[in-house]
Amino acid sequence: MREYTPPTTIRAYRKNFERFIEFCEGKGTSALPLNQVVVANFIKPLSDTQLKSASIRIAVASISAIHRLKQEQDPTTHPDVKIELRRMHRNLGRGCKQAAGIDAELLSRMVKSTGNTLKGIRNRALLLTAYDSMCRRSELVSLKVNDLIIDQENKSIKIKLKRSKADQDGLGKWLYLSKSSQAALIDWIKASGILDGMLFRGVTRDEKITEGLSATQINRIYKLIAKKSKVDASIIKHISGNSMRVGAAQDLLKSGASLPMMMQRGRRSKAGTVMRYLENTSEIYTNNPRSQREWTAF
Repeated sequence: MREYTPPTTIRAYRKNFERFIEFCEGKGTSALPLNQVVVANFIKPLSDTQLKSASIRIAVASISAIHRLKQEQDPTTHPDVKIELRRMHRNLGRGCKQAAGIDAELLSRMVKSTGNTLKGIRNRALLLTAYDSMCRRSELVSLKVNDLIIDQENKSIKIKLKRSKADQDGLGKWLYLSKSSQAALIDWIKASGILDGMLFRGVTRDEKITEGLSATQINRIYKLIAKKSKVDASIIKHISGNSMRVGAAQDLLKSGASLPMMMQRGRRSKAGTVMRYLENTSEIYTNNPRSQREWTAF
């Protein structure tokens, strides 16, 4: 079975491999297949640019992915390439900046600024769903109306994430939603009149609804709402599509949740990634605090 690759990752691979093709053309060699010396020489000048080590690792991963896809020998596994990567890490380090977390307090502030226009109703449902579900941005934009089970009598919603980065086999998983998130989703569906297709969509200035949203638009939406909420510019600068996952994880830690619980809620397979989310959390297990939000698990 072919491994599921998010569209954002595919775009990053394409962009990086196009850069690599230009490098190879400048050296008078072929980009596919190639030998390890070319890859090592490709890494060296990148270390002297403004790129961070994480970006260079993605560039090398792109070369690896394209070769594996074409069933060619992967040149990035050679010792020469690994030595050059270690040299690059010694120069640049391996650290990466953590996205600013949108926790419950900041979320509440942002929700209050959304307003009752069609776009405001959409934004409110998007914010609350993203926080409660801890969805990645690619997961958010992949949700469809048909993934919802709506109980009109009880005004409640069940929503299933059919596929994610951590669910390569497409087994699906029911998401955690608070009552406020369910109500916001119902408001959005009623206001938009969407009957099928993508759940979250763009809204134009004249309040026309588009066919969907791209993952990159999620970043901009969060930043625009934060700016409208008069959040400090230094925080807005570090808000990204991952901010909801970071903030929700930090709130779970403050509420006394265990690491396995946080990994399960965020659909994470590696504890190290979750721990990076918690680096900037100062209030940890103080007086055994209880969460201020009530959750309904489906």
